[in-house]
Amino acid sequence: MSSFSTSRAYSENGVELALSGIRVLEFCQIAAGPFCGMLLGDMGADVVKIEPPSGDAMRQWPPITDGFSENFSSLNRNKRSIALNLKTKEHLDIALQLVAQADVLLENNRPGVMDRLGLGYTSIADLNPALIYCSISAFGQTGPRSQEGAFDVTMQGISGIMSVTGEEGEPPVKCGVPLSDFATGLYAAFHISSALFERRSTGKGVHIDASMLGCSLGIAPLQVSEYFGTGNNPKRLGSRHPRNAPYQAFKASDGYFVIAAGNQKLYEIVCSVIGRPDLVDDSRFTTTAERATNQAALTEILEEQFSSDSADTWYKRFKDAGVPSAPINNYGEVLRDSQVLDQGWVQPLELPNAGSTQTFAHPVMISGRNLPIRRRPPLLNEHYDEILNEISFDTVTDS
Repeated sequence: MSSFSTSRAYSENGVELALSGIRVLEFCQIAAGPFCGMLLGDMGADVVKIEPPSGDAMRQWPPITDGFSENFSSLNRNKRSIALNLKTKEHLDIALQLVAQADVLLENNRPGVMDRLGLGYTSIADLNPALIYCSISAFGQTGPRSQEGAFDVTMQGISGIMSVTGEEGEPPVKCGVPLSDFATGLYAAFHISSALFERRSTGKGVHIDASMLGCSLGIAPLQVSEYFGTGNNPKRLGSRHPRNAPYQAFKASDGYFVIAAGNQKLYEIVCSVIGRPDLVDDSRFTTTAERATNQAALTEILEEQFSSDSADTWYKRFKDAGVPSAPINNYGEVLRDSQVLDQGWVQPLELPNAGSTQTFAHPVMISGRNLPIRRRPPLLNEHYDEILNEISFDTVTDS
């Protein structure tokens, strides 16, 4: 249905990407919305990032390489940029003309902001009845909290994530990865893609309301079901599991490693590897449920054995024996892991100022191939003239 760009997007082997020909307008800043837009761009969509004249605030976030933000780069590949002051008539007219010819509008403003600008869903539904309009917000478009703002850490707090993160008896901590932001971006991308598929039959657009609170609860089905099933709130257990043991990080002579003996057979292998077959018949540990109940005692016994050797030695012993095991990597280590390199996930990324960096590319392979990085992250307003020419806007004026 769109007409302002005729370019198509292809994979490395020349196959047209799933969202090739789909035009997405991204009125977003920082994380959740731009992450969603990038996922759509990775799948072939033409993503036009509409920024305020000052730009997406993440453009200022360090680390800065050759004057360009690495954080911004990590969320804004495969996009074009146009800067619009939507409080001016000329730039609002440009935005409305873009909307009239787009397939998707993605925004992550506080509810009411797009309405005040004249770009809310009810305002433009008649202009483009087939438009898929996705709003990402903290609490949703309606309800008693809808006007409250939030960042990832506050969402981890209110959603319950922080109540189960960290060590028992210690202060709550957030997950180091901003789960609420990126889970919401994933949910939004999934529903946009689904709505595009549905539109093939109906010809009609929809308004998708993706809230960070809802999506944060959506990725916690085990914790929610534990509360519904028992009436008890799940607790902070550190790296331990409420229903399995040994299933956690353990201390060795020089650091930590992880094992996950999630069934009886694996537990028996653990006992064999450490030379303690007697633990198989210990009445405290004979079943998975008993081991979970008595895992503090089991941890003490195991860590006494593990203190005799290094974390890497124990990790390799368990891996060789078939027990799921892992080192506790930092990001430098995991990004150099042989599996990561083999999958081609770390790719070079050109920066707009002739600099370059590396990035973690799209992690899902399709028919054995990675999705390509077709566009480097854009300079602010880099594609202003190009985009206005595509929509045949009468006046091309730099802002």
